[in-house]
Amino acid sequence: MRLNKFLSNSGVASRRKCDEIILEGKVEVNGKKVDSLGTQINEKKDKVTVEGRVIKLPSSFVYIKLNKPKGYACTANDEKGRKTIYQLIDTEERLFSIGRLDYDTEGLILLTNDGNFANQVAHPRYEMEKEYKVTAEGEIKESEMAVMRKGVVVDGERMPPARVEWLSFENGFTKLSVVINEGQNRQVRRMFEAIGHQIKLLKRVRIGGVKLGGLKRGEYRDLTEAELNLLVRAK
Repeated sequence: MRLNKFLSNSGVASRRKCDEIILEGKVEVNGKKVDSLGTQINEKKDKVTVEGRVIKLPSSFVYIKLNKPKGYACTANDEKGRKTIYQLIDTEERLFSIGRLDYDTEGLILLTNDGNFANQVAHPRYEMEKEYKVTAEGEIKESEMAVMRKGVVVDGERMPPARVEWLSFENGFTKLSVVINEGQNRQVRRMFEAIGHQIKLLKRVRIGGVKLGGLKRGEYRDLTEAELNLLVRAK
């Protein structure tokens, strides 16, 4: 098995992040530092460590959906000392999130220790839809929504198009549904900044066919078999 796949399947991080960890020289195989991405290992016999911590394949897989509250980081150890989503989950398994939500965004996030599953769900080629409910300052016009549907231009580059649906306007705020199928950094916030509107509340309510449902802020539960099938069939 390739070393990066082993690390990812063991819940260390995403495949791409595991490549970075290897290149940074943080991985040892049988006591020897390894920094080649093409390294092959025997997952049943070789001893693999990351910064001294022994890494093993999980004996069972966990798939969780969480309603992330605003004010939580999606990292295991936040360099700024902020609260993290892992403080909300009671498990001994080493989990990582499939994609992220920024600190001020709330809503649906998936966590697992199954690296292969995570890579499949997160890979751009599958164009997994993500739906957000947005509350933005001011009254957003049809012409501005048309710009977002086409793809706003930020720093000279056109962002991917989005499906935008107007929901309501009340007390100076517009509520909309926004669906994207790419996960560029802060994509939804940047879209609204580009048309001159600040977001007051941003909440992800759906990933593929899996919806946030009735989970309260900070609550989580295991994905059902039906929900897992929705994610697999989306590919």
